[in-house]
Amino acid sequence: MVCALGAAVCFGTATVLQAMAARAAGADGGGGDAALLLRAVRQWRYLAGLALDGMGFLLQVAALRSVPIYAVGAALAASLAVTAVVSARLLRVRLTGPEWGAVGVVCAGLALLGLASGTEGDREGPGWLRYAMVVAAAGVLLLGAAGGRLSGRARALLLGLGAGFGFGVVEVSVRLVDSVRPAELLADPAAYALLLGGGAAFLLLTSALQRGSVTTATAGMVIGETVGPAAVGVIWLGDRTKEGMAWVAALGFAVAVAGALALARFREAPAAEEG
Repeated sequence: MVCALGAAVCFGTATVLQAMAARAAGADGGGGDAALLLRAVRQWRYLAGLALDGMGFLLQVAALRSVPIYAVGAALAASLAVTAVVSARLLRVRLTGPEWGAVGVVCAGLALLGLASGTEGDREGPGWLRYAMVVAAAGVLLLGAAGGRLSGRARALLLGLGAGFGFGVVEVSVRLVDSVRPAELLADPAAYALLLGGGAAFLLLTSALQRGSVTTATAGMVIGETVGPAAVGVIWLGDRTKEGMAWVAALGFAVAVAGALALARFREAPAAEEG
């Protein structure tokens, strides 16, 4: 859980830095999402965000190898609380009392979840699950194409949701990968799902952050990366709670995610920042 919370801090801070870079890149010229991404990666804020994402990913992998997916997913939902707090600092947007209350709710839910969560499941999952992750990763790209045609809050929410699905694919795929030996990785569909899902998620999230609210996009991401992967972990990978504490884990998961989603109404950051 410490690793999962560390990953949430890294991801939440990275989101704000990447949002600042994406908005500055959007002001530099037109083009599609790929062109936007190419302009954004030239800025130090985006590169710093990528470095934090890389650190967060390593912490996430360590967490997924030790605790159930539902616990890691809910902990990562706390990245929205981190995003709100860091946005208030870097983008000069003041948090209201209810927003600070939502941050507290997220922390309370995580405390309950940490108390109740057991060890990771010991099942490998059905053989078709690896291929299903590849299909899901491809679906993320299709969802991104549909979301790109929208505008305003709906666009940010749908693209954020797609990014969450992509990161959810990564969470499940990390658990499905059995070996890191090159020969075995090349033959493992879960490895391809991990790369495709992660790449698609970054592309969609960058596009969402360029024109929409940071926390609206991240709220969609929270939904996508928590509920589905948690269900996969419980149903097919054997994730369980401590004896007699399933209801505490369920309550903690619901409270943490609800608190994170409440922050979706966090007011929008300035539309553009200097590069």
